[in-house]
Amino acid sequence: MMNQIPENNGSQRLLRGVVPIVPTPFTTDEDVDLQSLAELVEFACHAQVSAICLPAYGSEFYKLTDAERTALVATAVNQANGRVRVIAQSNHASVRNATEIARRNEGLGADMISFAIPRQFPLSDDDVIRYCESILKSVSVPVLIQDFNPGGSSVGSVFAGRLESCFGNFGYLKLEEPMMGPKVRAIRAATRDRIGIFEGWGGMYLLELIPYGICGVMPGLAMSDLFVRVFNLASCGDVDGALSIYRSMFPQIVYGMQSMELFHHVEKRLLQARGLLSSSVVREPTLRLEACVEAHIELLNRSVLAELERQGLGIST
Repeated sequence: MMNQIPENNGSQRLLRGVVPIVPTPFTTDEDVDLQSLAELVEFACHAQVSAICLPAYGSEFYKLTDAERTALVATAVNQANGRVRVIAQSNHASVRNATEIARRNEGLGADMISFAIPRQFPLSDDDVIRYCESILKSVSVPVLIQDFNPGGSSVGSVFAGRLESCFGNFGYLKLEEPMMGPKVRAIRAATRDRIGIFEGWGGMYLLELIPYGICGVMPGLAMSDLFVRVFNLASCGDVDGALSIYRSMFPQIVYGMQSMELFHHVEKRLLQARGLLSSSVVREPTLRLEACVEAHIELLNRSVLAELERQGLGIST
């Protein structure tokens, strides 16, 4: 059955499609492995994703030094070499530090800047706006703002409309909450489709939100080539075709997204199983996985590997 999907009629400048979060590879000694990172970027280029993003939560950015974060962005920009856009995540709870990181990442050659709104403690809407304005003013490249707020509501149409009217480089929002279809519709209306909305949370809500006009999804890297096929099929109206692939991915997504640390283990073990990563080390502190948990991760990942074979994508690309 083919369902008609409404088109996003926004500016042609809008980025569309799959934008995976690239994990940080570590050696067995927990050192950052830049050579392995370059190989992951190479995989992303061949997977036909629209852009890559790092170092984000899915990259364990919160366990990295400033120097390590800089090295990751520099390596990704150099390896991508213009073949895929690099979005440099510039997170920090301090707006002064976040601004410095954003400027540095722009100087490294990042195509876009992204940052997460700090949600460690409650902030008023005006506080959030001031934080975002400071970073938007500091760079000239397009900016993606991420908001995940387990303790309350995330930003919406008023926030997006207010910033969009003042900053031409504000281009995207990444939101990751359930049942946000009406919010997507409201943001698109408030910004006259000038702000693209990406769905996060591992891609769990992708098929639900494509009819509302999201411009893409920001999942992990390990299934990004499958996500490309799912997004393209669903965007063209072949929802059943998309679902036939997605049903093999969904159990793994749901299991991994129980916690951020569990996600790292699930993601890296799939990359390792695909021959894309030599070490699945997650930097401490992290979860200690029991044997039953490890076995369940392998079970879920085997389902994904089987779908990759069915799609002709094989173990590695």
